[in-house]
Amino acid sequence: MAEEMWTYAMEEMSYPDVKEVLKRTDVALIPIGSQEKHGPHIPLATDAIVTIQVTKRAAKKAKVPYTPMIPVGYSPHHMGLVNDGVGTLSFTGETFRRIIYEIGRCLIFHGFSKLIYVSHHASNNKVIDEVLRRLRYETGCFTCWYMTPTERKLQVVQDIFEEKIAWHSGEMETSTSLANDESTVHMDRAHVHKAHAPEWMGPAFAKTDGVPTVIFQGSENIWVPMEHHEYVEEATIGDPFLGTKEKGEKYFDKSSDNLADFANEVKKINVTIKDRNYDTRSW
Repeated sequence: MAEEMWTYAMEEMSYPDVKEVLKRTDVALIPIGSQEKHGPHIPLATDAIVTIQVTKRAAKKAKVPYTPMIPVGYSPHHMGLVNDGVGTLSFTGETFRRIIYEIGRCLIFHGFSKLIYVSHHASNNKVIDEVLRRLRYETGCFTCWYMTPTERKLQVVQDIFEEKIAWHSGEMETSTSLANDESTVHMDRAHVHKAHAPEWMGPAFAKTDGVPTVIFQGSENIWVPMEHHEYVEEATIGDPFLGTKEKGEKYFDKSSDNLADFANEVKKINVTIKDRNYDTRSW
């Protein structure tokens, strides 16, 4: 097999190809997407689009394989009202964790020892700590959850954008949607919106972005289960009109550089797998 693979997507390989990959690396990328209401101008799969674009570029740069993307994540707060969040799909936390776990056990069974789950959808982070720990504790693998730059964690790509925090459907996600496929973006539907505390909470509370917390007496230490439509209109936080295709392309390049660099560091980590068994009876 040539040094440079023709693909790093496992679904495009035959099983002998994956066996050959395993001779070179025991690292696998696992992209996890979502399908949920975004602003009326960009696709429901916006987070999934970013996830797979960054993953496939990073895989080529780091020469590590990646699994097929799971297109649905944890998005109950985007279900919204009937005919409002229409098109949104969400797993329950229990279902989502089981999918994460079972994909991980399959990869470990076949010889992978280091699993990097990749996701752009921040709410996927809410339910995964337990399952990542279970994979590590049971098998000894290295596992982690890599969140592509977004929301308050924009440092890697901050120089590209005017908005200092990248929330739903604003400058950054409009840019990445344009870079992926301009035909799926409808700027005539776009509007600028800011976040606010849900009206039902009353005037003592405030909110400035999409983190599931509210501000009370100057402190943001209270986590409240809220529906997305309760604290922002049209699932948009920010200014979509700042978005450009060029910014989106730069985002994909810089984010995939960061993920590739991380994967290369993970290659150096020594792990000892104590259990590679595939036995669904224990699940």
